[in-house]
Amino acid sequence: MISENDKYQRKELELKALLEITQAINENQSEGVLCNIFKFTCLVHLNIKSLILYVLQDEGFVKKISHGVKGRVPDLIPNNQIKDEKKSGQLLLELDSEFSFEELETYLSVYHKDRLLAILFLKRKEETEELDLDFTQALSNILVVALENKRFARRQLQQEVLNREVAIASQVQQMLLPNNLPDTDEIKATVTYFPHSKVGGDYYDFIRQSEDVVYFCVADVSGKGISAALLMSNFQAALRTLLRSDANLETIVHQLNYTLFENTKGERFITFFLGKFNFKTRKLEYVNAGHNPPVLCRENEMSVELLEAGTTILGAFEELPFLEIGEREIPSSFSLHLYTDGLTETMDVMENEYGEERLSDFVSGHICMHPTEFHQEFLKELKDFSGEVPLRDDLTLFSLRFF
Repeated sequence: MISENDKYQRKELELKALLEITQAINENQSEGVLCNIFKFTCLVHLNIKSLILYVLQDEGFVKKISHGVKGRVPDLIPNNQIKDEKKSGQLLLELDSEFSFEELETYLSVYHKDRLLAILFLKRKEETEELDLDFTQALSNILVVALENKRFARRQLQQEVLNREVAIASQVQQMLLPNNLPDTDEIKATVTYFPHSKVGGDYYDFIRQSEDVVYFCVADVSGKGISAALLMSNFQAALRTLLRSDANLETIVHQLNYTLFENTKGERFITFFLGKFNFKTRKLEYVNAGHNPPVLCRENEMSVELLEAGTTILGAFEELPFLEIGEREIPSSFSLHLYTDGLTETMDVMENEYGEERLSDFVSGHICMHPTEFHQEFLKELKDFSGEVPLRDDLTLFSLRFF
């Protein structure tokens, strides 16, 4: 029978243990320190010989503390292998045959509200002495809640860092895109750009090389997020450097492909359309590198044509397997509509894609229009088609009208 003096000494040890772990929590000690304090308290001050503590993580319950266990136990118990019934107090584990908790005689479940946060398996030192389950439960609750708070704070910090990175990447991306598009007597341009998230993978550009020559492009990088934005920024820098060198389209595309392949080792690619127009010669040159074919509208003929000549996607191969430079002589006014696949892959409520055929039909009925008016009408058309279905990708429509 336990004497009053023994009871007093035990309570004193328990209070010291609680004070020690709460001080460590207040001092923001590491998970390792907190776990060691808990383990030391259990093994020295309580009638515990062996213990294992599993704590809930994203993938399941992860082994955080283990002492005195000889048999094989899992490092991770997946969520689908645990059936917890809080009302009945039963915990059912579906373990692989190689694992067993038989040498451990009991367990404690640690909850926050109705959510199971941890499982503590125990074995006594002396079978003749009882475990102080109430104190062990209280100590476990304190430790596990502290670990959960640390995990929450860590994830919150990671999210804050990610948000800052995304904001910076978004600002950088906006700096890459042209601030002002031409609206003159010889050329008018308008763009509609809806990034799927804060950082998109689409890119468009307009560069006036000289009084007579302009370049325009649209591109779509594989993947999303910050890495896609950084890759696109490198791509734009390489493109603008090549355009300043006055290289021809063939050289530009080969060099862009080589640079992209060197940077990504073939693991990322970009679809790309680059056009060049000379107002003096009225000559349009272009390369379509695996991109959705832009729609060319000849206003005097009231006809449309898809610009498909070019090559395959950039960055997938060290050397492009083929390359064709498209050329058109266009003496009178014409329009060009460049876009990314987020436009044609827009879905309706029945999961039908808008598609290139609907786009060509719409363009055919709206040939001689100012680009801004064209975009207004087209966005109404796209909204009527998709309803409230959200976009699944970045959407870019870049329209130019030459006189």
